[in-house]
Amino acid sequence: MSEDNNHNNYHDSNFNLNEAQGYSLLIQAQETAFDYAIVDESRLLVYVQNTPVDELTNPRHLKSLLAANYKKVVAGLPAAALTLVPGSLYNDDQAAYYARFLDLGDNEKVLVQQLDNDNKIIYKAASSIVAVSDRFGLQNTAYAGKGTIKAIAASNPGDERLFLELGDETVQILYFKAGKLRFLNIFEFKNADELVYFTALVCDELKLKAQDVTLVLNGKISPGDANMSRLNDFYPNVELNAINVVELPGQVAAHKILSLVALSLCGSSEEV
Repeated sequence: MSEDNNHNNYHDSNFNLNEAQGYSLLIQAQETAFDYAIVDESRLLVYVQNTPVDELTNPRHLKSLLAANYKKVVAGLPAAALTLVPGSLYNDDQAAYYARFLDLGDNEKVLVQQLDNDNKIIYKAASSIVAVSDRFGLQNTAYAGKGTIKAIAASNPGDERLFLELGDETVQILYFKAGKLRFLNIFEFKNADELVYFTALVCDELKLKAQDVTLVLNGKISPGDANMSRLNDFYPNVELNAINVVELPGQVAAHKILSLVALSLCGSSEEV
């Protein structure tokens, strides 16, 4: 096994692209770059970060890897904005009406997907990102946070735990009550103080007291960094998300890769 320490990538020496029919290819797309992982039934084989996004639409270095005959392919698409609709109230004929709440821009598209047993998610993404589905098929794309939601739900989360998934300048905040998703939203933040502000806003809405709630973090967060330290100034209970969806090598932190490998739990999206 080996790791590229300069890029925090990972490649299992037993990985064999000729055995792709037994693997899942998982992709997390952003506007300029994407991360990808290849997993078998129970363990991580390949993990690569920050690959230029044009490798998805016009591959040069990854042509063979992307064209392989995988058992499963899931491409996660980030949401610029989202709304949840209870499945019991959702009607395909009203999809365009729900989409109006997202303030759709000229270069954005709206997608709808079954998020869990109770909710539909309607979200918008840049057209350039949705174009990823041209390569993999819309049936093989999913809201990027769906896997994380499924993984957390399966872990029997307690009612006093608030889950934060951090991107470069976004945070997805999740809350479960009695094992069911009760809150989901995405906020843009520029610094640690804004991150604390949005966390406090959600806690106030959910009536969670700072001394009682445990913040569980995953994504672009590290022990002792500015964001985690600032959250700790206001919330005494802050921890990293240790959920493992697949077996990981010791040098790959579970909280860093959770949202990517959890895409293996996902289904598909439909464009509105």
